[in-house]
Amino acid sequence: MSSDPRQRGLVLVVEDEPAIADLVRLYLSRDGFGVHVETEGTAGLAAARRLRPVACVLDIALPGMAGTELCRRLRESGDWTPVIFLTARDDEVDRIVGLELGADDYVTKPFSPRELVARIRAVLRRTAGTPERTERPRSVGPITLDPGRRAVAVSGRPVQLTSTEFDLLAHLMSRPGRVFTREELLATVWGYAAHSGTRTVDVHVAQVRAKLGPAAEVIRTHRGVGYACVG
Repeated sequence: MSSDPRQRGLVLVVEDEPAIADLVRLYLSRDGFGVHVETEGTAGLAAARRLRPVACVLDIALPGMAGTELCRRLRESGDWTPVIFLTARDDEVDRIVGLELGADDYVTKPFSPRELVARIRAVLRRTAGTPERTERPRSVGPITLDPGRRAVAVSGRPVQLTSTEFDLLAHLMSRPGRVFTREELLATVWGYAAHSGTRTVDVHVAQVRAKLGPAAEVIRTHRGVGYACVG
């Protein structure tokens, strides 16, 4: 475990409960991350733009500006820094809205700080994409995906995806025609077990489809099972 806070990069934490913010700061620092904390949404947005963190941990219920609005403004400005939401256990609607706005993951309160750190590291591994550098571009129908450049295009038109959306599409396109269960996708793409809830998979598939437009017809739903990519 590194004691150098610069080794893994800076994580922005926007959380208005001091005890939670201190706990998150402690565990991230222990894992080698630098940490900057803001307690209000507007200040959090300014910090995200000023500091360019490697990831943002956002509470949803923030004074000044909700975490969902903060995420929306980042995405609208072309900032695709990984975002992990902290949500109350019964805020399913807020979690779904957050994912639809381009968040990469969420953790429900009360939460294990070790799990939060693991989720952040998993998102950053997906963003880095280093194991894919030697892979060739692949195509299914009008969709072309380049693993090395982490780029997606439909009929030559670039499509902007979050890191999680990219990895989900890449996994589906890796074996055209093969049906992947929701549990399998959650374990492979997100890196954790199905008890965390497969609704995350459905929301991200819906987001990928929306961005692909008519080309989204290549992603087929197999009811009660999962999804497949068919050319």
